[in-house]
Order: sequence, then C-alpha cells, then structure tokens
Amino acid sequence: MKIQQRMAFHFAYQLIFYSLLILAITLVACILYFQNAKNNEIRRNFPAGALQLIAQEASSKDGTIQISPKWVKLIEDRGMWLQVVNAEGRVIYDVNSTPQHALPPSYSTAQLLEIQETRTLGTYAVNTELNFAFNEPHLYMLGYHSPDLDQLVAWFDAYGQKGIVRSEAIPSLDQRLRETGSYLQVIDPAGKTIQDIGDKANAKKAYRPLDILAIQQSPSNYDTNIVSQRDKQSGKTWILYTPNPTGGPLKHPVLDTATRGLVWFSGLILLLAVPVSIWHGYRYGQPLILFAGWFERMRKGQYDEVLTAKDKRKVFRRNGTMRTSYKLYREVIESFYQMTHQLAQTEKEREKLEQAQAEWMSGISHDLRTPLSTIQGYGYMLESLPEQWSQEEMRVMGSTIREKGDYMLELISDFSMIHQLKQGDSIMNLQELDLDELVRCSVLKYVNDATMSDYQFHYVGEESPLMVKADETWLQRLMDNLLSNAVKHNPQGVVVTASVGRINGKAGIRVIDNGKGMDEETLHHLFKRYYRGTNTEESTVGSGLGMSIAKAIVEAHGGEIQVHSKVWQGMKIEILLPCDAI
Repeated sequence: MKIQQRMAFHFAYQLIFYSLLILAITLVACILYFQNAKNNEIRRNFPAGALQLIAQEASSKDGTIQISPKWVKLIEDRGMWLQVVNAEGRVIYDVNSTPQHALPPSYSTAQLLEIQETRTLGTYAVNTELNFAFNEPHLYMLGYHSPDLDQLVAWFDAYGQKGIVRSEAIPSLDQRLRETGSYLQVIDPAGKTIQDIGDKANAKKAYRPLDILAIQQSPSNYDTNIVSQRDKQSGKTWILYTPNPTGGPLKHPVLDTATRGLVWFSGLILLLAVPVSIWHGYRYGQPLILFAGWFERMRKGQYDEVLTAKDKRKVFRRNGTMRTSYKLYREVIESFYQMTHQLAQTEKEREKLEQAQAEWMSGISHDLRTPLSTIQGYGYMLESLPEQWSQEEMRVMGSTIREKGDYMLELISDFSMIHQLKQGDSIMNLQELDLDELVRCSVLKYVNDATMSDYQFHYVGEESPLMVKADETWLQRLMDNLLSNAVKHNPQGVVVTASVGRINGKAGIRVIDNGKGMDEETLHHLFKRYYRGTNTEESTVGSGLGMSIAKAIVEAHGGEIQVHSKVWQGMKIEILLPCDAI
C-alpha cells in the first residue's frame, strides 16, 4: 500500500511539475516572442509605431509626466523631439526640445488642429497620439526630419502655382521623379486626382483613402512611403509616393513571424521532449531490467547471487545509501532482499532436512533391521528344530521376540506421534488443569512401579494449585518421556527429582537427575530426531525420538524447553509455559 501511494504521488507530482514547466516555458517563450515581435515592429515602423507605446507606458507622479529612459535615449539618438501637451495646450513634458528646434511652449486650438491635419510642424514631420490615461486628455507629439517631406516642400515651393504643378515644370519634375521611382499625385479637397506625375506604375495601384492612412501608420508593411503637403489657400494636397525597398505588398509581419516562431518553438519542444523521454524511460526502465535479471537468477536457484556486485554498485552508493533513481522501488528492493534471504535459508534448511532425513531413515532402517533380524533368527530356529529347545530356552526366545516387538511398536508409535505434533494446535484439546497435580501423579506412577525399585523418584510441588490451560494427555506423555529418559540413560541408583513452581511469572516444570550427564556435542544435538548421543557404551534402548517429541509438545503449548548438563554432573531439564497459559 505504501509503495502504491508513493508511486501514485510520484507520477502525479511529476505530471503536474512537467505540465507547469512546459506551461511556464511556453508563457515565457510567448512573452519573449511577442516582446521581440513588438520591438521589431516598432523598429520597422518607427516613429509611427513607437508613439502609441510611449503614451501607454508613460506614468504620472505628483502631476509630472515620466517616460522610460530607453525612449528618451532613442529619441535623442535619432535627433527627434517629443512634446506632451495638456488640455490647456501647454507643453508639460518635452524631450530634446532644444532652442534650435524652435518649438513653442504652448499651442492654440488652431495650431493643434493644423498639426493633426497636416501632420507637420514647420519643417518637421509630426506624429500625434491622444491619450486619456491620467483623467484628462494629453496629446503626445513626436517630431522628426523627413527627407521625403523636405523634398516635397521644396518642390511645392519651386513648382507650385495655385496648388498645382506649373505646366512648364512638369517635364523636369517628371524626369526627377522617374529617376527615383517616385510618383506625385495632386488631389482636390473632394479627393479627386488632378495631376499624376512620375512613375505611372505606382499610379496603377489606385490607393484608397484608408490605404494611404495605413501606409502612414505602418510604412514597413508596404513597398511605398507616403508624405503629403497641403496648400492652405486652394485646399489641394500634394502626395509623394516613394519606393520602400524593404517593404512589399500588403502583408502581416506579426502573423508571419508568429507562425515561424511557433514552428521553431514546436520543434524545440520536440527536441527537448526526446532527451527527457529517453531519460524518463531510462530512469524507470533500468530498475525493471535489473529486476528481470534478479528473476532470472532466482529461477536458476542462485539465491546468494541475486544481487551481484555490479548490481549493488548500481543500486547503492559507496556509503551504503540507495541511489535516487532506485528510491521509488525501495520496498520492492527490500522485499527482494528479504525474499532471497528467506529462499536461501529455506534452501539450506531443505538441504539440512534432506540430510537429516537420510540419516534418520538410515538409523530407522538400522533400528528396525536389528530387532527384525533377531526375530527372524529365532523364527528360523523355532521353525527348524523346535523339539531340541528346552522350556527355559523357549521362554527366553519368546521374551526376546516380545521385547523386540515392543521396541518396534514403540518406534512406530513415536513416528505417529511426531506426525501428529506437526499439525500443531489442531490436535490439542486445551483445558484448564492443575499442573501441580498432573506432575505429582506422573512421578507417583514411577514410584509405585515395582520395575523401578532400583531408582529413586522425588517430587517437590506448590502449596496451592498451579492452573494452566493445556492438553492433559500430551503433558502426561511429556512427563513420561522426561522421566523414562532419565531412567534409560542412567545407571541404577540414580535420583530423579521433579518439581513445579512459578519461574519469572511463568508456570515451570523442572526434572533433575544426578546421573552421568552428557557432553557438549550430545547436548547440542539433543533435540534432533533420532539422535541418541555418541557414547558407545550407552544402551540402544529407546527410539531416539523422546527429547524431540518432548520439545514438540512444549512448543505446541507455546512454551520453551531448556537443558543443562555436563558429563557425570547430571542433567536439568526446565520447561516454561507462557504467561497467557496460566
């Protein structure tokens, strides 16, 4: 669940992060692009395109107009001038308004209307922009020298008569206009063309009134520049068309540039997306490739080599911490480690189990073969010449056959018991019983057994009942195993003491004898199935499963068993049942 939440969060925040990143890049690119396009448009159409921006960007502080220093520098560098006129006609702000320009400090209504109409002031071409940003109208006037306008004024003064070109001057003027590819048009106040002089190719264009205004506002979008001069007395207007080599037919430079910019931007995004995709795929795909190698080695059973030295260098840094690219799969890697460790342990335990099973089967075969050989031998003897044997010899043979049969039945019973104990809780019938009484009765049975007269049994109990929840039958078998084990493996005269009491808050049983004890190796293997020690002098009586069964019974009750012993110093067996069994 944890890794699912982290992976969902990881990919969600990455999606959001990359989306916001692309959006931010797109916005910045658009802002930069349009800013650049605007600057290019201003440069192409300067000064007509710049005055509107100057008016829009102007600010007012304490009633004083302020303009960006970049505009001031640009105006001064180009030898232009700027004036801002308030509603009363007074100039409240100016740039580069030196005495040589001879500009008035204020304007009358008639002067302002004439400037608006003729777009000139003396020898200067003038662009105007009316702005209402500061709660009252302000007129921004940008003046500059125009060579085409100066030429038109000179021709007007030299060749003009009653508002038209004198007839004798037309050939000379026509030749001069054709040399520069220019064209002069004289129109009356109604807009009707009176004279056409110069390159007739331009005359075929038949400019409409709005076309003329558009050319004046955005000269870079056209292949023609226009200047005009109006005769105040006749009302006629001279319009001079000069070629614009950088222009062309009517076009949309912003749109064209935008299209090209978007194409380039899309290509750039694609180019950036390729390495990002490769990096993204490598980052999340590399661990999966690593996992595939782990699965392959696990399939081959190479549990100790699942994570090779090369893989460890990929996953972990030198200081042992996990690398960032693998932290997303931290639980998976840790689970792999645990799983391979468990599988390796299981494999080792399986090998040990197979070895122990082989040894056990070998021992069982030996123990079954020995009594069977004896039984078989006596059988042959009785079958061949039974009349040769005396009654005493027959009795001995029968007794021996019975003992060997009893031993084999005990061995088979122990096998059955081991199988049952593997089922754990399912065979246990837990009931409340007095542990003190159960152990006392078990010891009393051996005290009253006439065959055990050569052995001494003592019991030490509690003054009050010690109640536990246990299976009475299995606990009795446990006590039988412990007491009979003390008798079988010790010489006559041994003293066996069984006691019951509380040990560290748990119900405890102790069985202590003063017999010959056991060595370290035997003690180490005591609970292994079918292990009876290495003492060659020891009797082979018993199946070798007694202590293994005892340990299984104790563990089935949730308890623990401990054995302490040294050679010729006796043995102490201590059993503790858990607190919740009390």
